[in-house]
Amino acid sequence: MLLVTTPNIEGKTIKKYYGIVNGEGLVGANVYKDIFSGVRDVVGGRTSSYEIELRKAREVAIDSMVEKAELLGANAILNIRIKYSNLGGTMGNTILVSVNGTAVLY
Repeated sequence: MLLVTTPNIEGKTIKKYYGIVNGEGLVGANVYKDIFSGVRDVVGGRTSSYEIELRKAREVAIDSMVEKAELLGANAILNIRIKYSNLGGTMGNTILVSVNGTAVLY
């Protein structure tokens, strides 16, 4: 599966557009990670535990999107966008990673 952030594939002709496909992943940060992250931010360090969790959530979201595109018969997803949202409120410090793009056959 070819994944691109551009609206087309250079040198390729799109044979069929299947439409928008999407995927989501959640990151739930626990209290200990929150405290440790805050301390590291104050001293200028990187919050690697968050980076790892965000990467995992992004991979889950992308894998879900790819699976949906494959079921449609697509071999590429164009114009991919990734969005991060803090759900807050009753969800605590949960972060939603959502991805979407246009499934195509080239």
